[in-house]
Amino acid sequence: MTQSDKEIAREAVLFASLPDDLAELVLGRATIHTIDSGGMLFLHGDPATYVYVVLDGWIKLFRSTSAGNEAVVGVFTKGQSFGEAAAFRGDVYPVGAEAVTDCRLLRVSAAYLLETMVARPELCVAILGATFRHLHALVAQIEQLKAQTGPQRVAEFLVELCPVSEGACTVTLPYDKALIAGRLGMSPESLSRAFARLRQHGVIVNQYHAAIGDIETLRDYAETDRSEAWSRAQ
Repeated sequence: MTQSDKEIAREAVLFASLPDDLAELVLGRATIHTIDSGGMLFLHGDPATYVYVVLDGWIKLFRSTSAGNEAVVGVFTKGQSFGEAAAFRGDVYPVGAEAVTDCRLLRVSAAYLLETMVARPELCVAILGATFRHLHALVAQIEQLKAQTGPQRVAEFLVELCPVSEGACTVTLPYDKALIAGRLGMSPESLSRAFARLRQHGVIVNQYHAAIGDIETLRDYAETDRSEAWSRAQ
């Protein structure tokens, strides 16, 4: 583990709130795990043996239905952690995890974390904080599905990728369009139609890049009332 790895790990919610001595203690017991694109990190129902922090690459968390359909629960990248809630309960993973790209991960034994909580309750607070952050993200996803049209969800997704808060910019789509569609609760066909509709709001998508004419215009559209957005889409 390099110093850079430690700095990235400290960005994760799990480690950010820990005192320096406790963070160093936990990181000292962590190991580095690499996995190739398409590899499975764990499956739904596997024992929750590790908590992970992404050091490089993209990981998706998903659930599969009995009909074989896949629901993308979340997508995680550098400086983000996952698996805390299952580890906190000594439970199984409620989702599967797959590498979207080649990945480097920092992993910490769940058993070690549970053991350390007894002596250092600050760790309990950090894990609860990380769990709340994940819950908040899931609630935000549900709100998007209930309150926004497909094109609005795509617009908000693009705005979140913008490196600036106003004006024009070009963003790189962080993963393939099929995964973006799954993350936003859409089919790939619906995503393509949404990209086409966003042209009237100044968005031009070309392969893995999206050119945005004006970020504020796109943000306003994403926050428009659903009924008004539907009327605009007709």
